Amino acid sequence: MLDLKYVRENADEVRQNLADRGVSLDLDLLLAHIDTRAKLQVQIQALREERNANAAAMKGRLEPEQRSELIETGKRLKQEISELEERVATGQRELDELASRLPNRTHPQSPRGADDSANVEIEVVGTRPTFDFTPADHLELGTKLDIVDFDTAAKVTGSKFYYLRNQGVFLELALARFALDVLQNHGFTPIITPDLARTSVVAGIGFNPRGAESNIYNVEDEELSLIGTAEITLGGYHADQTLDADRLPLRLAGLSHCFRREAGAAGQFSRGLYRVHQFTKVEMFVVCLPQDSEALHRELLAIEKEIFTKLEIPFRVVDVCTGDLGGPAYRKFDLEAWMPGRGAAGEWGEITSTSDCTDYQSRRLGTRFKNGPDGSRGYVHMLNGTAVAVSRAIIALLENHQQADGSVVIPESLRPYTGFARIDVPS
Repeated sequence: MLDLKYVRENADEVRQNLADRGVSLDLDLLLAHIDTRAKLQVQIQALREERNANAAAMKGRLEPEQRSELIETGKRLKQEISELEERVATGQRELDELASRLPNRTHPQSPRGADDSANVEIEVVGTRPTFDFTPADHLELGTKLDIVDFDTAAKVTGSKFYYLRNQGVFLELALARFALDVLQNHGFTPIITPDLARTSVVAGIGFNPRGAESNIYNVEDEELSLIGTAEITLGGYHADQTLDADRLPLRLAGLSHCFRREAGAAGQFSRGLYRVHQFTKVEMFVVCLPQDSEALHRELLAIEKEIFTKLEIPFRVVDVCTGDLGGPAYRKFDLEAWMPGRGAAGEWGEITSTSDCTDYQSRRLGTRFKNGPDGSRGYVHMLNGTAVAVSRAIIALLENHQQADGSVVIPESLRPYTGFARIDVPS
């Protein structure tokens, strides 16, 4: 949520931001609601003062006719105030609906563009593997290694679900524990979060829990949703709280299952584990003072780079453009891993994102700070970043570390967690 005073005073900037992000919203109608609300509140205040004066006059010595007249005036004022308050309430609901669709402000250095084709590559880390054989994709590898089973899951649950089997089970657990250990070394508090959240919290984080465009599963007859990321439950952890500034920043590492509808997701790049309805993820979440969020955003990016460098996965870092940001993000960086089995000659595929959401989520959730270094108070800033989305990390591991005989070598940093150095094709 944006500060509506800021929206009113910077309408041209907000209008340009809507255009940059490709968001269709009637800003003039929103501004009209803001102005109407202000005028009605002035009228209500004037009527309340008149009602108070009328009530005070009732306490004096009055003739019957005077008292009767004051009583009628009091009734009229009460009715007029009630009608105006109802108009304010109706207008507020419409204003809230419009305001909820306003995206966050955008970092001035974020690339301007309509879709991910306008994302800007910042750096490439690692060397793409070369093979003296035609590399297989993760779906073929996982099937031959007997570590992933989509066919049975499709019969039991439906498409885009999967079973992990044999070493695949330990690979998932190893990736999660490895990421948590890295984060704990960086001062993060590990948390296993619920896999559901109230729809009000989902909306507060900036996800749309209802409607055709929602990527969220909802529980029937309950105001609960399955979470698409632990960002939701970690953000909700401090909802409606005022935090002492000297406690900040808070660094949280959330382990959860994630559930996404992925409606309409299709195509060769969505095959296998890349877009699934359920997966395990370790998520970073930071609550901080406003002046610290940009530096902490870089810290989250550095941790993501550390994790995938240790996993010996070649990747590139991209600065995400305005049309691909998502509503809550002020700025976002993605890590895209090299996936040799993707397409005819390999392609980059997203494996992590990290976003600085400034005070966009904290305003909706009611999370504030007090007693800042200069005695200030205000809304905290919130940031998030993927440490490991296990399903996509498995894709990158299998495809980059595959061998000619179909086996896969486990990177050294992960071996203490898996208990094995390679996955061989069953005989």
